[in-house]
Amino acid sequence: MAKSNYLFKFLSGAAVFFYSYAGGADVDREGTKKEQGQIYVPVSSDADRRRLIKSVYDAEEGVRETGKNSGKRVEEYLHYVNLKKGEPWCAAFVCWVFGRAYIANPASGWSPDLFPKGKVIWQRSALAKYQSRFPKTGDVFGIWFPEKKRIAHVGFVDQWNDTWLITVEGNTNEAGSREGDGVYRKRRLVRSVYQVASYVIK
Repeated sequence: MAKSNYLFKFLSGAAVFFYSYAGGADVDREGTKKEQGQIYVPVSSDADRRRLIKSVYDAEEGVRETGKNSGKRVEEYLHYVNLKKGEPWCAAFVCWVFGRAYIANPASGWSPDLFPKGKVIWQRSALAKYQSRFPKTGDVFGIWFPEKKRIAHVGFVDQWNDTWLITVEGNTNEAGSREGDGVYRKRRLVRSVYQVASYVIK
């Protein structure tokens, strides 16, 4: 079940980050806080940012649609990227999570928009320069669908090893479909992933 309140506390040396929202506090599409009673001290490291992203998406695990690509929480994801209920929402979920975590993002419901050249850190069968950074928690994976000739499903990397990754992703189901019914934690083969992008690394 999705949690309606978050409280995160991260310690990194002297840096302390508090994040909470109640009653619909939000951020804009560049990751900037809107003043709605939040207490915010910027995180000091990439590790802190990854922990915050993870805390947000972990809390969304268990969200379910109440109709076809609809439902209160699903429609919040869609609204963040200026889409109406009924639209596919895997990319909207990723962008919404980034917004909650104060991470600048494309605020787009179009999956390929999450993989601009400057953000891609890993690509299947790519030259070594595209695989020099090991995917980490909070990075974004993309799956290529040949029939669409593009990346058509995205989600968050939670864990990654040479063979398997653990993900948290929206608009999927137990079978791993790109047209599912909720936010799920999944186990996927690394070879099923086409690209990984990082919005944490500057």
